[in-house]
Amino acid sequence: MSNVLIFAEHQHQKFSKIALVAVRAGQIIAEKTGGECHAAVLGVGIEGLAKQLAEYGVKHVYAVEDPALEHYVADAYTQALSNLALDKGLDVIVATASAVGKDLLPRVAARLDGGIACDITGVGSDGTFERPMYAGNATATISIERPHKVVSVRATAFDAAVKSGAGAVEKVAAKIDRGALKMKFVKFNETKSDRPVLTEARIVVSGGRGLKNGENFTTVLEPLVDAMGAAMGASRAAVDAGFVPNDLQVGQTGKVVAPELYVAVGISGAIQHLAGMKDSKVIVAINKDEEAPIFQVADYGLVADLFKAVPEMKDEVEKLKH
Repeated sequence: MSNVLIFAEHQHQKFSKIALVAVRAGQIIAEKTGGECHAAVLGVGIEGLAKQLAEYGVKHVYAVEDPALEHYVADAYTQALSNLALDKGLDVIVATASAVGKDLLPRVAARLDGGIACDITGVGSDGTFERPMYAGNATATISIERPHKVVSVRATAFDAAVKSGAGAVEKVAAKIDRGALKMKFVKFNETKSDRPVLTEARIVVSGGRGLKNGENFTTVLEPLVDAMGAAMGASRAAVDAGFVPNDLQVGQTGKVVAPELYVAVGISGAIQHLAGMKDSKVIVAINKDEEAPIFQVADYGLVADLFKAVPEMKDEVEKLKH
């Protein structure tokens, strides 16, 4: 039997979809191993958040408050989460494989002397975990034999949890050795946009090296993005060339997305990019090279000059809106 502790990531006093994905994955792990599912919310002034989370079918939500947890800082959060797991007898720690999750969970595993499975996409009936390897070309089955198991979850691999009955909320004082803290929060540089969040958008329009420069992202691609009410993404080649900032990168070394509609514009379809978007429900590709690998995964492909096709597509989308 494995009792699960979910780390519920939040920002601006809100849970994003990825936090609820971690909750659902934790529930599945608990169901398949015959254990209980609990969750932790860390921060300052988070009792209201804890009450919200308690409605999603977890047995207990621990509201862990401390001034050191006001902002995410890896060493303080590692101590607080690890000590909570030990005190409450919870042997599986689960979080989403977000930037925070990827930073936090290996530290938690080291502190607990536990095993770790990263970026999992499935849970076996025997308590094993599945994760993609080689840009999704192979799937590994992982069994963790250590007493403590630490698991990060691919955000696109599980549905978000739904409200299914209220659990108990318990306020817990964080156990943190302040003398051991080596990190200090300085500031958070947030990228603000009126567009949907890339990892949560229903529609994503991404551009690649075929756009040739950053100006064309602004003048050619962005009008289509805005007409479709989409989030904008980019291939690594476009990011490496300096066309757009790296927070837009979709792919194995960027963000993993699975929207209802993914439009790839001027993207050849390198395997690293496909690993980040191939689970999209419908994939549309626009590329002048009919041999481009992107067409192998596309549901709809248009062999055309993007500089002509994209403005025409934008015009047609706007006509449909009127």
